[in-house]
Amino acid sequence: MEQISHVVVRFAGDSGDGMQLTGDRFTSASALFGNDLSTFPDYPAEIRAPAGTVNGVSSFQVHISDHDITTPGDAPNVLVAMNPAALKADLHRLEQNGLLIVNSDAFETRDLEKAGYDHNPLHDDFLSSYRLVEIPMTSLTQKATELLGVKARDSERSKNFFALGVISWLYSRPTEPTVEWIEARFKDLVKASNLAAFKAGYNFGETSELFDHPYQVKPAQLPAGEYTNITGNVALAWGLVAAGQLAKLPLFLGSYPITPASDILHELSKHKHFGVRTVQAEDEIAAVGMALGAAFSGHLGITTTSGPGLALKSETISLGVSLELPLLIVDIQRGGPSTGLPTKTEAADLNIAMFGRHGEAPLPIVAAYSPAQCFDAAIEAARIALKYRTPVILLSDGFLANGSEPWLLPDVSALPDISVSFQTEMNHVADDGTPEYWPYLRDPDTLARPWAIPGTPGLMHRVGGIEKEDGTGNISYAPANHSKMVHLRAAKIAGIADDIPLATITGDADAEVCLLGWGSTWAAIDAAVQRTRRVGTKVAWIHLTHLNPLPPNLGELLRSFRTVLVPELNLGHLCRLVRADYLVDAKPINKVQGLPFTSAELEAAITEALS
Repeated sequence: MEQISHVVVRFAGDSGDGMQLTGDRFTSASALFGNDLSTFPDYPAEIRAPAGTVNGVSSFQVHISDHDITTPGDAPNVLVAMNPAALKADLHRLEQNGLLIVNSDAFETRDLEKAGYDHNPLHDDFLSSYRLVEIPMTSLTQKATELLGVKARDSERSKNFFALGVISWLYSRPTEPTVEWIEARFKDLVKASNLAAFKAGYNFGETSELFDHPYQVKPAQLPAGEYTNITGNVALAWGLVAAGQLAKLPLFLGSYPITPASDILHELSKHKHFGVRTVQAEDEIAAVGMALGAAFSGHLGITTTSGPGLALKSETISLGVSLELPLLIVDIQRGGPSTGLPTKTEAADLNIAMFGRHGEAPLPIVAAYSPAQCFDAAIEAARIALKYRTPVILLSDGFLANGSEPWLLPDVSALPDISVSFQTEMNHVADDGTPEYWPYLRDPDTLARPWAIPGTPGLMHRVGGIEKEDGTGNISYAPANHSKMVHLRAAKIAGIADDIPLATITGDADAEVCLLGWGSTWAAIDAAVQRTRRVGTKVAWIHLTHLNPLPPNLGELLRSFRTVLVPELNLGHLCRLVRADYLVDAKPINKVQGLPFTSAELEAAITEALS
């Protein structure tokens, strides 16, 4: 057995071949073994694209290591291709001399033609740059299951477990977790077939002599504590549940299913025992309307969506700005515009988050940066919404939502208290001495208005979209009052800058080049900065969680560097903001391919900036 420090494995096959499940089980076994890891599920938007075509390829990449990592790897060391289409789609990703394992049974004439091959690439030197291992996975799976009475067509569905068995042996993964999961997940012949295929694949790896030896990636030396493997969407959902508990409020989610945000609805619907109420609305507009109504009635109101849904919600979000109620809008960004690339990642909603409302309607924006950190980002977004009585947009993206990593379970007692109190008494005295309630009488520190829920004796009041009079909340068309209210709402949001952490520099404060990042670019920037500094080159890095308002010291920090590079999965949204706000010559690094940055891409950009 050979010890290695890390390995990047990519499973690729038809969208019906179970590659997401295969990758997930390999990931889970690695997490239980103690490795650090990062994953990148990559699948088509079609529910069932034409079988055997390149457009129907579904892939799952996982990077496991014995040390701290942040990315799913730039290039796989191992590619498992279940058919010619998978080979066609993903071969270019595999490193030179990488291990290529193919299901040779699938390379028949018809399958080759559907994938766009005019010859069988296994029969010439086309793959000579790789270590090719051909395994007839389909027929071996059928042999392993035939004594169970499983029909050939049905047994073929278990070939992904055969592939999982081979890779589990090759990288010394424990088999018990996978066996236990199969036994718990499936029933009858399906369970028996999957178990037989998994064990047959493991034994085949051990006895076939197609591989020189197995490898082992030792457990990582992570900080002490209890860990679980978690995806960004699950972490965000758990963060919302925690926020409800920390605020001592019932949580209401109004949501319309949309990729890649739907898993948050699915997860939150499991937690009714924590006071969570979820409603699958008939459309995006109804969903945000329900959430805003819940906020009016004293709940932590939340709505989840992706780019197209955020556009539809804009009018109601503007209403939330006028009403000055705590409302959390979670936007899991994807490739656009319109339907765009529903299952591919992008971070091009910053402009609509900043400016996508009519009138002067500013609101805070918080951005998560890793799957595990989605938990903390959710609590922070809820804290701001509740404290300042304002809608807040929380940005994540498809890469974070579907990707996973180990998460150190937090000390619950160390989580912040974000509880708020409702207004229960009159807060103003009229000229004639009569006590009365003014719904827009502001806290002098936060400029937040009081929160009186319906049914509170004596505190009946109106809310609506027509401009309010400062203090009383009465309808007002007065020009001076409108100007005052617009400036008050803007000042409230701007004042949040004093209630967020200052921007900090990672790396070398005296470097000539600084990378400014936000969102999921964190992983690739982290790896690129580490690589660059390891060879003795100075580089600095600032990563933002709060995008509106920006940290108050950000301009001062950026102006201290000769060159500021802003990597974004868009065409330069943050870059334009910092150029406008701070008059620094920030330079964009843009990628809009539906894929995250690789660390090599950013390392090359740093090198070019220093040349």
